[in-house]
Amino acid sequence: QVQLVESGGGLVQAGGSLRLSCAASGGTFGYYGVGWFRQAPGKEREFVAAIGWTGGRTYDEESVKGRFTISRDDAKNTVYLQMNSLTPEDTAVYYCAAQKYGSSSRRNDYQYWGQGTQVTVSS
Repeated sequence: QVQLVESGGGLVQAGGSLRLSCAASGGTFGYYGVGWFRQAPGKEREFVAAIGWTGGRTYDEESVKGRFTISRDDAKNTVYLQMNSLTPEDTAVYYCAAQKYGSSSRRNDYQYWGQGTQVTVSS
């Protein structure tokens, strides 16, 4: 059983940056891929980025457009999402999720989810 805790959300002005963290416990973290998803009010939860257990990265280029970077530190059992040039359209609750041996963009492929962290970008 893997537990995930997100942190780093908050209120930021448009053009600003935030770094989200996803801290994992309870499993062999090195075998898990981790994805970041987000959900805005009234919208479906959508894929943002993922990093595989071997370090391969994928992004939803339409929403990220080169502004976000995902990384992992297995020594700290933590995955990060660096978000730059934020816009009000990035406002959402951001969730991290873990998938053993995979790093899919599909929500249903992930076995474990965190509780989310709110990101609000003001104009």
